[in-house]
Amino acid sequence: MSELTIFLLYLLAAAAFASSRLPRFSVQGRALFLMACLLVAIGISLHSNYLYGLILIADGFNLSLGNTVSMIGLELALIGLIAAIDPALRGISAGLLLLGAFAAVMTSFEILPAPTMVLAWQVRAHILISLMSYGFLTVGAIVAVFAMVQERRLQARRISAANSLFAPLETTEKLLFGITAVGFAGLALAISSGMMFVDNLFAQHLAHKAVFSLLALLVFGILLAGRFFAGWRGTRAVKLYLAGFLLLFLAYFGVRLILEQLLNRSWS
Repeated sequence: MSELTIFLLYLLAAAAFASSRLPRFSVQGRALFLMACLLVAIGISLHSNYLYGLILIADGFNLSLGNTVSMIGLELALIGLIAAIDPALRGISAGLLLLGAFAAVMTSFEILPAPTMVLAWQVRAHILISLMSYGFLTVGAIVAVFAMVQERRLQARRISAANSLFAPLETTEKLLFGITAVGFAGLALAISSGMMFVDNLFAQHLAHKAVFSLLALLVFGILLAGRFFAGWRGTRAVKLYLAGFLLLFLAYFGVRLILEQLLNRSWS
């Protein structure tokens, strides 16, 4: 019931944020925005309280696959609420909340029973940094998709009320590269802390996760260098970002799904 309540709150908030950007609801725009903020705030409060009891244990975490996805969904909802302060970004906020809603439904989903992990504080910090970095870079993937759709609509000269859901393309691209820079720093910190604090990282099945994460870091680094030195933008930048995100997705979830579902092994 808790997952369904959170799902509905995020879904209604996403609809309200999106509607507040449409010309036909211009008169009700402020009321829709305030209603959406209230719904998201309630959803985030319920979501965080629910996850707190499921994930946090003495000296460690209980990170089932569902709990991990749901925690990232909580981060998406929080960033979506903050982004909605800028009216031009409320369409993107709606997209973030939509994904956050479906992530919330995944809470407690398990392929295998998740082991209770008792961890040193350094490893706990590494896990939190990793999840926060992944959540932040997920926001960038949504922004990248928005930029791709927007660019194609402009090239096709498709002008409609739906265009109001998109920020100006230049704003979207600046936001994407800002997210890339912060996400790159967070991912670099996560990888560094993992190498320092996780014992025998490359001797475990976690080596696959480390390799994919390093490849993703390399791709994001190339993207930032291309932007800084060559002014990369548009489709090239979006496709490169999504390629980096795909590698990161494989690092965080692809390997885990293979281990748990196909090989019947725990990832931890």
